[in-house]
Amino acid sequence: MSEEKFKKAARLIVKSGMLPFPVTDTLLEIMMLLYEEEEIDFINKTYRRKVSQTMEQLIKSSKMSEEEILKNVNSLAKKGALFISKSSTGLMIYRLLPLIMVGIFEYTYMKKIQYTEEEKNIAVLFKKLFEEVRDTIQDKYDMMIPMFKQIPPVDRTIPIFKNTEGDEISIDINEEIEVSPESILPSQKIEEIIDKFDDIAVGHCFCRHHKDLLGESCKIGASRENCLTFGKSARFTVEQGFARMISKEEALKILKEAEEQGLVHKAYHPFGNVSKDETSVCNCCKDCCGTFELWKNGVLPMVNATNYLAKTDEDLCVGCGTCVEKCPVDAIELNDDGKAERNENWCIGCGICAHFCPEGAISLLEGQRTVFVPPPKLRN
Repeated sequence: MSEEKFKKAARLIVKSGMLPFPVTDTLLEIMMLLYEEEEIDFINKTYRRKVSQTMEQLIKSSKMSEEEILKNVNSLAKKGALFISKSSTGLMIYRLLPLIMVGIFEYTYMKKIQYTEEEKNIAVLFKKLFEEVRDTIQDKYDMMIPMFKQIPPVDRTIPIFKNTEGDEISIDINEEIEVSPESILPSQKIEEIIDKFDDIAVGHCFCRHHKDLLGESCKIGASRENCLTFGKSARFTVEQGFARMISKEEALKILKEAEEQGLVHKAYHPFGNVSKDETSVCNCCKDCCGTFELWKNGVLPMVNATNYLAKTDEDLCVGCGTCVEKCPVDAIELNDDGKAERNENWCIGCGICAHFCPEGAISLLEGQRTVFVPPPKLRN
């Protein structure tokens, strides 16, 4: 195989995403294991200028027949490198997917894994790649921070509104957090999201599958099959064998089970635009979640859209530390008085702390905001 071909295709794949990735030998090794040379030639011919193309555009850019093109787009879609969907006008669109968020990494592990040596090898290579990205980011840390601040929210928190007794958590209005009159507020209850979609699919959590293959299985034993996709994303994941269609009732059952396991509902929107309908909802734990881990390991910032902020009633708080243990982003600690105190800049308003607080001492303040926390600087 020509290494130069794979380098060229790797650059196109990286360019199609929001996040910078170095084209290293590790990335090339991953691509050589995942893709055939014919598929790489197709990417290089057709996606040099436009990430999304119609069949007519693909024919023009590739100089190939429709039959040859369909052979390539179908095989690449099965591998999670191309997204196939129908536009509002009925045209089929073929979009080159990025490496992560949401792309090749996620679709590689959304299927049920078989624990083959090849799967384990690719999992190790992805881990190595993320470590290489960390080294690149840390070497250029001060230069990267302004670039990171331009990234739209990677995901949006859907809060849990029930505590362990099943009563509604109180919602207070915080005057310091104002919602702009022009803001479009998306659904804040998971039931509302499920209700608006006819097509819902469930696949396996790619983060937990990746950890399983590394021999680092989830410490809390969270469910594997609980990654939901909606609408055209659901149809795509089912057609390509990444997921299965489910009813609204099964979707809600999966989400309620996730809440009891202490998982965070994180919604994804097209290009981070929360005014557009959700494409998927992940159910994330602090142990396995890729976005949490990449942030904590100094790779990428945590950029999250939320409408809530946790608040502790010190009169009710007994300092048991349950919220400290459960918080997925380590935004809570016990202060000198032994009371739970949250870091406003880190809190993603997920409601996990309130859900599990045995004293009902935590409520949620309401207000639209974006949480931006840069990756830790690991080197002086």
